[in-house]
Amino acid sequence: MNNQLLDEVTKEYLKEREPFKVGDGVNVHVRVREGEKERIQIFKGIVIARKGSGIHETFTVRRIASGVGVERVFPVHSPLVDKVEIDRESVTMRSRLYYLRDRIGKEAVKVKEKRLYEAKRKGK
Repeated sequence: MNNQLLDEVTKEYLKEREPFKVGDGVNVHVRVREGEKERIQIFKGIVIARKGSGIHETFTVRRIASGVGVERVFPVHSPLVDKVEIDRESVTMRSRLYYLRDRIGKEAVKVKEKRLYEAKRKGK
């Protein structure tokens, strides 16, 4: 009963986003407010997790900045997230890619890309 009521109330706040999944490389356009000015900052990385559902859904993006791993958690339906662009698609067999945290250098951003995976399946 309570979940139905909550879904009904929050339905108008849900945003239509381009569908992306765990393992995809994305550019997240975030609105940043500095004083009275507002600008858009791009956070580029790999989606390592998606959690929740409805208005509470979040996704975690990881990138390497100056040799240090940086992760940010974004609400999918937040008004501060302007848009999510898919940079590259991938094929993963897991719902969480936390094992990328232990990797160093180029290994930390390597995930099977969709086009390479499909080419191998076709035998090319």
